This record gives sequence, structure tokens and C-alpha cells, in this order.
Amino acid sequence: MKKKDKNKRQYLAKIFSLAGNKTSRRMLLAAGFYLVIYLLLFFTLLPPGVNVELGLPSPQTIYAPRDAIDHYSTNKLKNEVAEAVPEVYDHISAVLEEGKKEIFTIFQEIRLARGLGDEEERLALLRQKIKVDIPADSLQALMRLSNENLNDLQNRVERIYSEIMLQGIKEGGEQAAMKQVMQEVNLLPFSPEIKLGMERLFTPLVLPNMIYNEAATEASREAARQAVEPVRILKNSLIVQEGERVTERHLAQLEALGLIGSPSRIDGYFGLFLLLIIVFFVVLYYIYLFNREIYENTNLLSLLGLIVVITLVLGLAARYFSTYLIPVAMGAILITVLFESRLAVLFNIVLALFLGFVVEGELGFFVIALLGGLVAIYSVSQLKRRSDLVRAGIYVAAINLAAIIAIFLLNRGFQFEYEYLREFSIAMLAGMGNGLFSAVMAIGLLPFLESAFGLTTSITLLELADPGRPLLRKLLVEAPGTYHHSILVGNLAEAAAEAIGADPLLCRVAAFYHDIGKIRRPYFFVENQFSGNNPHHKISPNLSSLIIRSHVKDGLDLAREARLPLAIQDIIGQHHGRSLISFFYQQAMESKENRERNIVPEEDEFRYEGPLPQSKEAAVIMLADAVEAAVRSLSQPAAGRIEGIIRRVIKDKLNDGQLDAAALTLKDLDRIGDTFSHILSGLFHQRIEYPEKELRADLERGKNKNGSSGKQLTG
Repeated sequence: MKKKDKNKRQYLAKIFSLAGNKTSRRMLLAAGFYLVIYLLLFFTLLPPGVNVELGLPSPQTIYAPRDAIDHYSTNKLKNEVAEAVPEVYDHISAVLEEGKKEIFTIFQEIRLARGLGDEEERLALLRQKIKVDIPADSLQALMRLSNENLNDLQNRVERIYSEIMLQGIKEGGEQAAMKQVMQEVNLLPFSPEIKLGMERLFTPLVLPNMIYNEAATEASREAARQAVEPVRILKNSLIVQEGERVTERHLAQLEALGLIGSPSRIDGYFGLFLLLIIVFFVVLYYIYLFNREIYENTNLLSLLGLIVVITLVLGLAARYFSTYLIPVAMGAILITVLFESRLAVLFNIVLALFLGFVVEGELGFFVIALLGGLVAIYSVSQLKRRSDLVRAGIYVAAINLAAIIAIFLLNRGFQFEYEYLREFSIAMLAGMGNGLFSAVMAIGLLPFLESAFGLTTSITLLELADPGRPLLRKLLVEAPGTYHHSILVGNLAEAAAEAIGADPLLCRVAAFYHDIGKIRRPYFFVENQFSGNNPHHKISPNLSSLIIRSHVKDGLDLAREARLPLAIQDIIGQHHGRSLISFFYQQAMESKENRERNIVPEEDEFRYEGPLPQSKEAAVIMLADAVEAAVRSLSQPAAGRIEGIIRRVIKDKLNDGQLDAAALTLKDLDRIGDTFSHILSGLFHQRIEYPEKELRADLERGKNKNGSSGKQLTG
């Protein structure tokens, strides 16, 4: 039993150790979001099943949950169109030519026979020459005709034969053709014997000359079938009413909609499974290559996945009103503000793709979603204030309107019809609502996402930079010297951050708050000692050092009370690192008591508690803070002296190991020094000293001028 418990504990410990591994957590996170997104799309694309039977009344009224092709009606229409296509026959011209040749031969033999022997000999000779069975009376009547009448008869017979044969005689149509020939022959202005002879003459010559071409006929009918536009089942259209008898057409339509089990739908869901795997792999690999800090941070990956899920959920809800209301731009705005614009472009494409499944892959929706998202990204990429999000929503609404108009004109043109205008108006309203809805949702979600995931956006930083914030107002009133010092440090840090590629806005705002701990004991800091009394003269160097160090801890306490972002709290705690408070350490070294007892003060008691600056921004503020204090202490701040002390301060911090944890290079430090020198040299430039006599004369002239002006105004 004990062995089983031990194995169980080892097994659980192994599972927890795997879960604690960063790679394992990342895989579990990706698998979790994959499952959520797949299920969202799966149940959206999977229509609810129905239970109906052929010939029985339907137990419910069923509407089409999506657009689909009505194969039953389409095939029926194709068959009707194909049956209407006439049969194709090949015209055999040789039959006509041979018949005309036979007619010519018969009349020619009659002409030749008239000049031979007696009547019986001529008749016997004709019967030998002519293959057609013409009665003897008819032959005799023909031989008695004059040449003119014989020629006229021949022409009439050839004309009748040509007309009949050119009309075409199909197989089995000989009797109808012969009937028409007899009607024509009866109208001839000749004797009955001649008419009978002509009927006998035509009998073997009226043959089928239209041969049925099965291949050509089938090709024509297939072309007619292909030309038929598929009959579509429109979304929300009625399929069958409750109590209505279910027909084959109803069953075929329900199957086309996927409401009755279909193997193709199962294949489609497996295809969705594979496609999502490909998308996840591409996205994660992109983040691995170009956003490694996000890839290594499961907290940030969770935030990305949450934004995608929120956008999908809102999109699935919005599609019931209109596909053009789906807020893809909201996800693009959130990712741009919380992360960066290049990553937002990728996720804009992914979100448009995911939601494209929901709307059955409509190209128009994909184009509008893609364009709206891109405009949203461009609009908030240089965010300065929260109202910029509203402006981004207006831009998205405008581009949606333009894209919707273009899609309607491209697909259907403009139609002045009620249904078209109604659909077009709804699409336009949804497109405008999409932009505004995306902006409003982004504004509402941002504070919660920032707070939940410990992120700080530029909007929050800009709001914190407002001098009217309670903490900054308190700093200005209770520690004005520290306030102005913080403003100058902010200017230095912002410029230096721009020079080295750090976050200038974070540096400026964090610098405003870096010394807020001095509010607790403002007069213990030299910049706030306006009366000239220094309380440090009355206490020991150790106590002075303790008071000076405590402003970091006090600042963190105030920052937590004011709920300042973690990024600013980190900089408040790191802006002195483990620096030595050298002035009081030197005092302690030189104190009479320590010299008499030969005591060397512990250096750690005169160092800040740290930690060291962990980021470029924290390191920049440490250097700006130290440099500003050092330059302000110069009695004659000439340009050369300013640059010299700046370089010395930076070198001392580097040699003291205060910059070991920050990702700063020597080239970065050189750029920081150049930036500080440029700004401080301009700030502490040498001023012209006016001689006392000239200054007094200028003041007197100004006083007299103002006095005379006042008299003139009074009078």
C-alpha cells in the first residue's frame, strides 16, 4: 500500500514538474486555445440535426440555417432544359444529288426512246433502261408529250423533289414526305396517267437524308445543362412547415444544408481540424521568430489567445444581425495597443480567416474585415490619447462603407429595387456600426486586460502624465523641488530612450513618479530645503542614509496605493539599484567617533536595497537621475564641465556594477551621454552678467515709462 502511495506521489510530482516547465506550459496553453477555437467554429458550422421521414408530416417548421445549393431543384431544372434541346441530325446531301441524277436519267431516256421503232419497242426499251416501276400508260403518255411540255414537267418534278429533300426527311418520316409529294404532284397541270407515273417515279427516290447524331445531341444537351445556374437555398428561407408532408425535395434540401447526416460534413470538420493546426503553427512560428519576448512569456500568449477568443465570440453573436457587423477591427485594435502593429496585421488576417468560416467563406466579408482591420491598426499605431480609439472607429466605419459599396457594385451592380435597396441599407448601417462597436468594445476591454495581465499601454501612460493627477499634484505642493527635478529627469530620460530604441513614453512618465517617496519627508532632500536649514546636520550619517534610502520603499507604497502600473512600480524600486550614498558614507568614514574607535563603516548600510535596473528604461532613469543631480550641484556649469561630469557619472555606475542587469551596450551608453550633454548644456548655458549700474538704469527707465502711461490712461 505504501509503495502504491509512493508511486502515485512520484507520478503526480512528475506531472506538476512538466506543468511547471515553460515549454510544457506553452504547449498546454496552445492546446487549450486550439480546443476552444475549434469547438467555437465546430458548433457554429454544425447545423442542428432534424428527424423527418419521407411521406410523413414534419414534426417542426425548418428554416435554412445557411446558404446552400438546392441540388434536387437544380438537377430537375437541368433535365427540363436538356429535354427541350432539339435532336441533332446530320444532313446527307448525297441523297438529293443521287435522286436528281435519277430523275434526269429517266427523262433523258424518255427523250431518246421517242425516236426509236414502234410504240411497243419503245416501251420495252424504256422498261429495260428505267429502274423505276412506272405503269405502261404513264410511259406512253410521257413519250407523247412535246419537248416543251416534257422539259416543263422535268423542271417541276426536280423542284418538288429538291424542296422535299431540303426540308429533310428523318428516319421513319418517308410516309409523311411521300404524302406531301403526292399533294404537290396532284397539282401538276398534266394528265392523270402522267401524275400517276410521277408518283411512281418519286416512290423509290424519297429516302431519309437526316441521320440522327447521338453524340452531337448529347453534347448540346450537356451544354444546356451546364448553362443552368444552380438553384440556391437562401439563409433563413422556409424548407418545410410543421405538419407538411415530407417529400423527396424536402429531404434533398435538408441533406444539402447538412441537417441530415452527410459524410461530406464530417470530412469538412476534419479539414477544419487540419487547417487550424496549420494556422496555429504559422502564428506561433511567426511569434517565435519576430516576437521572442512574447513567445517566452505565457502570460502574454494567454492575452493574445484571449483576445482572439473574445473577438470570435462577439463575431459569432454579431453575425445573427449582419455579417458586416462582425468586429474583426476590435481584435486588431487591442493587439496593436497592447502589443505592436506588425503582430496585429498577422492576427487581423487570422481573425478574418476564422470568421470567414462562419459566413461560409464570403469573399466580400473577408475583404471588408481585412481592410477595416488594417485601417484600425494604422489609426492606433501612434496612439496619443484614449479619444484616438474613437477616431479609429470612425475611420473603420468609413472604410467599411466604401468597401461595402464596392462589393455590391462589383457583384450585383446598382438596382433600384426594394429588396436590393433594403439589403444594401442594412449592410451600410452594419458597416458603420462595426467601426463604432469595435472602438467602444476596445475602450471598454482595455482597462480590464491591462489590469488582469499587468500591462501598461501608451493610453495609461499618457493619462498618468497629466499634471492634475493626485499624486503629481501632491508632489508639486509638498515637494516642489523634487517635482521640478522629476520633470527634468523625465525630459532627459525620454530623449535618451529615443536615442537607444527604448520606450520614451514609459521613461518620461516613470521619471515623473520615480521620487514620489520623498513626499513622506520632503525636507530631508536638498532640492526641497529652501530655508537653508539642513536637518541632516542634527543626526548621524547612518540615520541620514536610512532616511534617504527609505524614499524608494515609501515610493513603492504610494505607487501601490495609487495603483500605478507594474512597469512604473518596477522602475521606482530599481532607479537607484544598489548605488552607494557616497556623501553620508564619507561622513561616516570621517566622523570623529569612528576614527577614535578605528571603526570602518559597513558599505552595505549606505547602499540602496535594489534591485538593480532590469530594463533599459530603468537604467536610463537611474543615469538621468544621477546626472541631473550632479550637474545641478556644479557652481559654474560650463559646457565642458557638464559633459565631463556626465561621462564620469555614467562610468562610475558602470564600474560599480549598477548596469549589469540592464541590456545596455557601450554604444548605448555613449549615445545616452551625448543626449544628456546636448540637453543639459542648453539648459545650463552661460548667461551674460549685466553691470549693476546699467541694470539699475534699465529698471528706472521702465518704471518712468510705466508711470507716464498710467497718468495718460487716468486722465
